Amino acid sequence: MTNIILSGCCGKMGRVIAEEVSLRNDCEIVAGVDIFSDSSLNFPIYSSFDNITEEADVIIDFSNPSALDGLLKYATGKSVPVVICTTGFSAEQVCAIKKAAENTAVFYSGNMSLGINLLIELAKKAEKVLGRAFDVEIIEKHHNRKLDAPSGTAMMIADGISQVMEQEPQYVYDRHSYRKKREKNEIGIHAVRGGTIVGEHQVIFAGHDEVLTLTHQAQSREVFAVGSINAAVYLKGKTCGMYDMSDMLSE
Repeated sequence: MTNIILSGCCGKMGRVIAEEVSLRNDCEIVAGVDIFSDSSLNFPIYSSFDNITEEADVIIDFSNPSALDGLLKYATGKSVPVVICTTGFSAEQVCAIKKAAENTAVFYSGNMSLGINLLIELAKKAEKVLGRAFDVEIIEKHHNRKLDAPSGTAMMIADGISQVMEQEPQYVYDRHSYRKKREKNEIGIHAVRGGTIVGEHQVIFAGHDEVLTLTHQAQSREVFAVGSINAAVYLKGKTCGMYDMSDMLSE
């Protein structure tokens, strides 16, 4: 049995994770952390990690970047592995996450969907085959309440493609600010916000007289919840270090 502390338990994703965990017999949530409270959740909720009394095997974090300091302090101080699913971190915060991995196991991914991680591998393969003959553009679409743009997943896709590009890539987020032709090493990254779109990502490889498009659509939040729970079960008992979806899928 994997005992879980759920950070951000009263948010939309937190509630979905709580529901998915209730349907499983290999894990349970022993405590939650959130600035809000919800009596419908059947575990104690604390406003701060400092107040937690329950013992846990792993933390799942689907909260807000502002909660990172308290999360990492608790995780490293008690050597509790942590699955970080929150996005929108600054460069300094990402460095802090990597530093924390020196003292505990950290599973860090901008997207917990199996399909997205497969899309990234397919995009890397496409870049290797198509190379400089094709321009790369990434379009991501999310609901109108999402705060960060571009999405962490879009950046994951861009970073994956960058690993196999012949030239050092240049990320371009806004083309209206300058007038010049497109460079071959550019990766265009564009954000759309509207309605209740759960999440859609397109990778466009545009060449001479032909276009290849890879698309992933998330139809519900359950795909991300299940991925984060699987990651938590996987991370239990792991040694210090950084882990991601490719590590879990390879076992």
